[in-house]
Amino acid sequence: MYKVDVSPDPKEVAAIEARRNREKDRQSRFFNVRTRVMGVDVKALNSQVEERKLREATEQSKEAAYGTYQMQYDLVAQMLEKEQAERTRRLARKVQEFREQKQQLKNRQEFDFWDPGRFCMEFPGRFGDSDPYYGPASLQCFAGEDLDRAACLKMQQEQFKYSLERQLQEQRQVKVDEKCSDMLNDQLRLAMDMRATQLAKLEESCRVAMMSAMANANKAQGPHQAAELAERQRREHQREQEANFMEIQNQITSDLLTENPQVAQHPVAPHRVLPYCWKGMTPEQRTAIRKVQEVQRHEKEAQRQAEQALDVKWENQALHSAQAAMELEEQERELCAEFRRGLGSFNQQLAMEQKAQQNYLNSIIYTNQPTTQYHLQFNTSSR
Repeated sequence: MYKVDVSPDPKEVAAIEARRNREKDRQSRFFNVRTRVMGVDVKALNSQVEERKLREATEQSKEAAYGTYQMQYDLVAQMLEKEQAERTRRLARKVQEFREQKQQLKNRQEFDFWDPGRFCMEFPGRFGDSDPYYGPASLQCFAGEDLDRAACLKMQQEQFKYSLERQLQEQRQVKVDEKCSDMLNDQLRLAMDMRATQLAKLEESCRVAMMSAMANANKAQGPHQAAELAERQRREHQREQEANFMEIQNQITSDLLTENPQVAQHPVAPHRVLPYCWKGMTPEQRTAIRKVQEVQRHEKEAQRQAEQALDVKWENQALHSAQAAMELEEQERELCAEFRRGLGSFNQQLAMEQKAQQNYLNSIIYTNQPTTQYHLQFNTSSR
């Protein structure tokens, strides 16, 4: 590069100096290990975050102000609507008062074509069905019309009242008749009961008389029949006692009241029992059940010990795994620290190389700054 004595342009010099300063700032940010983050500009991100928070706060304040204004506008609109409704009611009330005071029917002067009562006022109604003034063409007499309806209704009410009183009287008479019939029935039942009591007394007296007569006849027949009767009664009592003794003996010696377990065996299936004859388990069965329970207890104890041993094994394995994980973490920390140290030394070496290159550029390459005249000459020669 040749040295040319050309006066430099102040703006160009300022722009180049600004670019150099920005490049130095960027290099200081990039090559600073403590504050540098790979591919991320923390200060720019923080400034963006602050700007976003400021923008959100501004929007929230605007929305709050807009909500306040909207509430105020709503209140004003409600007040205006109430005022309009009140104004409409007042106007309607004034119009109605004006019509009632100034536009009455008696004060009108024009003829009303749509007055529904004018014909009634011109032609009064008839006074009865035999009024000769109104014929069929007058449309005042209609079939089925009754002017004496009030008198008919009064007559019907009187007739209804009479029929109602008659019904009440009949009901009272029916109640009286029922009471009389109930009283007669009670008297009849009482008489029948008295008659039955008298018949029972007569029957009892006849039975006592018959028994006394039979006893007298037996006494008159002699002591031979009495001895036969006593002997017969004794034999019947003895036979009854023997039957009772045999039944007791059978119950005692039968399988019903014994403790024999063979009674409960099923005649077809020996492995089954009869529930209604079961006397309980035999000693052999109880011994076998106890043996099975003892075997189950031993198996349960062995299973419990195996589970405890397995739990201890799992705990030891978990402890070894935790220790191995701690050792791996320690190795990972050491590798990370070594990597950070190597990266720091590499960054320092890179910074030194960058600095040496920049010094080379500034001291050897960029020693003579081109001026505006140089650029003009270069452009003219290129053209």
